[in-house]
Formats: sequence, C-alpha cells, structure tokens
Amino acid sequence: MKVVVIGLGNMGRSHALAYHNHPEAEIIGLVNRSEIELVDALKDYPRLQTFEEGLALGPDLVCIATYSDSHADYAIAAMEAGADVFVEKPIATNVQDAMHVVATAQRLGRKLIVGYILRYHPSWKRLIQEARDLGGPYVFRMNLNQQSSGPTWDTHKALMQTTSPLVDCGVHYVDVMCQITDAKPLRVSAMGLRLSDEIAPEMYNYGQLQVWFDDGSVGWYEAGWGPMMSETAFFVKDVVSPNGAVSITDGNRAASDDVDGHTHVGGLLVHRPAGDQLIEMPHEPGHQELCDAEQAFVIDAILNDADLSRHQSDAVQSLGICLAADESIRTGRPVELGATQ
Repeated sequence: MKVVVIGLGNMGRSHALAYHNHPEAEIIGLVNRSEIELVDALKDYPRLQTFEEGLALGPDLVCIATYSDSHADYAIAAMEAGADVFVEKPIATNVQDAMHVVATAQRLGRKLIVGYILRYHPSWKRLIQEARDLGGPYVFRMNLNQQSSGPTWDTHKALMQTTSPLVDCGVHYVDVMCQITDAKPLRVSAMGLRLSDEIAPEMYNYGQLQVWFDDGSVGWYEAGWGPMMSETAFFVKDVVSPNGAVSITDGNRAASDDVDGHTHVGGLLVHRPAGDQLIEMPHEPGHQELCDAEQAFVIDAILNDADLSRHQSDAVQSLGICLAADESIRTGRPVELGATQ
C-alpha cells in the first residue's frame, strides 16, 4: 500500500513511523512545507514541499496531518484522485465541510478514517465499557488544560489561528461521551475567555462547554492552553450514573503538556453503592504505540473493506457539538442542535 504523509508535525511524524513499521505499508513521500529534522528511520524517504507534489506520486493512501483549515480540501482532493484517506481530527473547521468530506467518501467508495486516537486505547475502551455497564443517564465531567510554554505554546498559538482548544481537544472527549450514552445531543452552551494578547482578538484560549442529550445525560468539557494555565486538576475524567461512577484515578501525574499523559489512564475506579473496584492499567501504550494501533486499523479497514459509516457520522457529530460551543461563546447564547448533529 503506497502511502504519502502530508504534514510532519508531532502527529505526522508519529503516523509516518507507524507506516514505516507496518509490513503492508510503503511510504513513497513525506510532505512538509519547511525543512525539519527527522528520526533516522524516516530520513531516507523522498521529501516534498507541497500537497500537490505528494498527490502526483499516485498514493493508495494519503495521511493528512496538517493544520485543521486544510483538512477538508486535502481529504476531498485525495479521494477525488483515487486515494483512501486518513485525516487528523477535526475532519473540517465547520459541519458543512465535514459532511461534504463524508459524502465524497461515500460517493466515490473511498475509505475515510478520522484521527480519534482514544478509540484505539485499551484503557479508554475499558472506561467506555464500564460506564455503559452502569447504565445512564450520565453526568460527564472532563477536562484537559495544558500549561504550555516555549515550542508547545508556539504550536498552540499556531493552532489557534484557525481552531479553538474546545474543538481541537474537545472532539476526542465529546466523542467518548457520545460512545457511552449513544444518545442524540440536543443543546450546547459554552463560555470562554482570551487570556493572552499573543492570540487573535476573536479567539479564546480557555473554554468550557456543556451539552445535553435526549436520554437525560449531561456533560461538560473544559480546555485551556497557555503559560498561565494551572497544573491543578488539569486532567479530570469522570462519568457518573444513578448506579455509580467510573473515574480515571490519580495515577496520571504527567505534566499537562506531556503528550503521553493526555491518553494515560493509570487505573480506573469503578464505584457502586455496594463497593468500589480499582482496575489497574499497568501496561498502557505510549503515544507511538497508539499511533501504530491507529494506522494498523486504517490499513486493516482498507484491506478488508470495513464499513466506516458509523465512524464517519460520529466524527461529524462530535465536531458539531464542539463547533456549537464556539458559536455559543461568540453569541452568548445556547445553541440548539439540528438534525445534522
């Protein structure tokens, strides 16, 4: 399977390594606008500077790991050129473009997979199953605040030229909520604040959303980026139901801007009125292992013609909720979700 990787930031490099290590994948091009240093395993692959040059190589699979505002256009162009596509989240910067990307995949019969990496993490899958076993309705309490500085803060500022923290990070955790409740989201409200003069006046680097579901479930998600953010209670993952609760334990003590810490669970505390159960997760995959698992899923889905319609509709739904939060912050009003959500 001939693969071209577009974008060689943190995620793009990790995905490229995953393809390098996969026996069914052959990297035929690595695309990045600027010259960057690569690990030895990737140094011998052809280097290109533009998406168009990469597409001209005739890949079977295009991996898109650029900034969010290019995701939809690149994904559609790659599928129109005959390639299957893996695209990092979010699938687009608005719901209409996201639906267009999905419709293009369905029209052309191409495989389209969106980068929701928690779906391949055994500990997060266990959290979802334990919560579903409790039964709803649910209260979801989740956040990921990142005290970023130096190069990490520079990356966050670059991301915030087009995408807010609530969208960039929130789609992962809203997707977890949706997998647990399996209910239709009805309404979103949100608040946000610009805490730095280094970002655009219309952008915020702290936000919190609240979402209501039609089974009675409710949830909030909070995200903040920047050197001013607190390291206290930056990583809360808590699901409560009438029958108990499932929580990620305090085993997660990595720094808030440590990429491995964002997926690390450490252990799960399952609370029921009859007693508590601590589920240890001692052998969790690191960031690269998760990327390896994600790209193995991508290749398997292509080779075995997997039905990805639910995967794609879930990606659009979680994006719609987070974009509704952006709208709520701009307007100061709750947003009622339409039929597309």
